[in-house]
Amino acid sequence: MSHNAHVPIGPYHPLQEEPEFYKLVVDGEKVVDVDVRIGYNHRGIEKLSESKSYDQSIFLVERICGICSSSHPIACCQALEDIGGVEVPERALYIRSICQELERLHSHMLWLGLAGHFIGYNTVFMWAWKYREPICDIMETVTGNRQNYAMHKVGGVRRDIEREHVSYILKRLDEFIKNISILKGAVLDDPVLHERLKGIGILTKEDAIDYAAIGPVARASGVDIDVRRDHPYGVYDRIKWNVVTQEEGDVFAKTVVRILELFESVGIIRQCLDKMPEGPIDSNPKDIPPGEGIGQIEAPRGECFHYIKSDGTNSPVRHKVRAPTYMNFPTFRETVIGETISDATIILAAIDPCYCCTERMLIVDGSDKNIMGAEELIRLSQEKTRLIKDKYGER
Repeated sequence: MSHNAHVPIGPYHPLQEEPEFYKLVVDGEKVVDVDVRIGYNHRGIEKLSESKSYDQSIFLVERICGICSSSHPIACCQALEDIGGVEVPERALYIRSICQELERLHSHMLWLGLAGHFIGYNTVFMWAWKYREPICDIMETVTGNRQNYAMHKVGGVRRDIEREHVSYILKRLDEFIKNISILKGAVLDDPVLHERLKGIGILTKEDAIDYAAIGPVARASGVDIDVRRDHPYGVYDRIKWNVVTQEEGDVFAKTVVRILELFESVGIIRQCLDKMPEGPIDSNPKDIPPGEGIGQIEAPRGECFHYIKSDGTNSPVRHKVRAPTYMNFPTFRETVIGETISDATIILAAIDPCYCCTERMLIVDGSDKNIMGAEELIRLSQEKTRLIKDKYGER
């Protein structure tokens, strides 16, 4: 007779950058069920946006995620431009596309390093983060910042790419390609990584479709989707590039997709720098009329979606954000059951989850009264902490 045991991961755990709670139900070393508890991380950004001007909201959504601090502002700008029918100058579209691909390089390299760390392969961790530095340097040259770029605005971008910066960017990209080519060979040809990652955490194509997975998670399962191609924005319909897919759906396939996308992103940036026309970088619109608009882009983790409703004032009536992890997160349960405890963290990491992007709190009520104030929220949080301490004891 087998006796199932519970293995808690989180809400605070050395391998989690953000607080979430996973209770693995295990039979020996095998995971037979998992209870996922979210809601430890809520900052009220959607509600805060309603009290900001449109220009302030763009800076605000940069703070949703430090890794996606170009993706969210672009999607936000696109939603506002959709409402107002705002035209964006060609040069600004090229610069936006360059920024987004630089962010994809940064994000995938960061993920690759963390994935190596999660399985105890810290050489990959140190290589990947070292080789990520030129990308952060380029971002600093282009935008003035390594993170939270403050680059995008309704109608264009805030800063131009100067002519003297182009040769510097191309030189650093050449260094980057050389380094990641070595890293690609070391990672993809490593028999230890093949043994560790192949056949682990498989998400079938059917399940990827059923769960509406997006981004690298879906593409690693053979689902050929990419917002840049399927719903073109920026200048992606004027650039030659390929959507990277794999068929196996395991952790190794997700790794391959992200590594190969690095090379595609570098190619996109080079073409943008070569084809970028002269001209203005901002159409400088004055007002946002009443209406509703959407913005969607292919963030490093998948489709990022912003919806904004305007009443003609200078602040949104409603600002809804759907980040990629919200769609990919449910696939974790499908892929972890049947695997071993030791594989649970890398299967979760293969989603490249961002919890601060994902967490939401929503209360639906027909009246105008406040259902829950700050004091009540604090009381509930303290009560939940006591319950956890009573159940698991002091750690």
